[in-house]
Amino acid sequence: MSKPGIIKPEIRYLLYFAMFWVVLLAAVTHFFGSWDSQQNNPNQQLVSHTRGSVTEIELQANRQGHYLANGTINNQRVTFILDTGATTVAVSESLAQKAGLRKGQSGLAHTAAGTVNVWSTTIQELRLGDMTFYNVPGTINPAMDPNMVLLGMSVLGQLNFSQQSGVLTLSQDNR
Repeated sequence: MSKPGIIKPEIRYLLYFAMFWVVLLAAVTHFFGSWDSQQNNPNQQLVSHTRGSVTEIELQANRQGHYLANGTINNQRVTFILDTGATTVAVSESLAQKAGLRKGQSGLAHTAAGTVNVWSTTIQELRLGDMTFYNVPGTINPAMDPNMVLLGMSVLGQLNFSQQSGVLTLSQDNR
């Protein structure tokens, strides 16, 4: 007969064995989750370089050949996908609420997913690395992925950009 509160050695061994596998699986899941996130967005930590009056950011293409970069809209952290086919910066409705964006005039937008109802908005402050843009025209699109922001020509049109071998260089003249 065993004493109360004492675990038999066989059960203790099974508990240690189970805990080992739980910890190992958690570590592997974390590692591959971080690795996959880095593969999807290799530009999570943007580095800006300033030479004279020009600020530059180099972006690496992800596995699909898209350029993603972390930044902020009204101090709300976002992930941008650069889209030269988008006229303005397009945000989801949930992100617009978090960032304090107000809905303006309603309209229709023709997207890859079809025609959707959108609202105009103005983004008070948008940051990409050391580049800051004020009063940026945007649209609120309720059909968008809530975790993605299209960085359209209302910002990209203010930059010079060149692409070579999977690297996109954005430059802004600060004069």
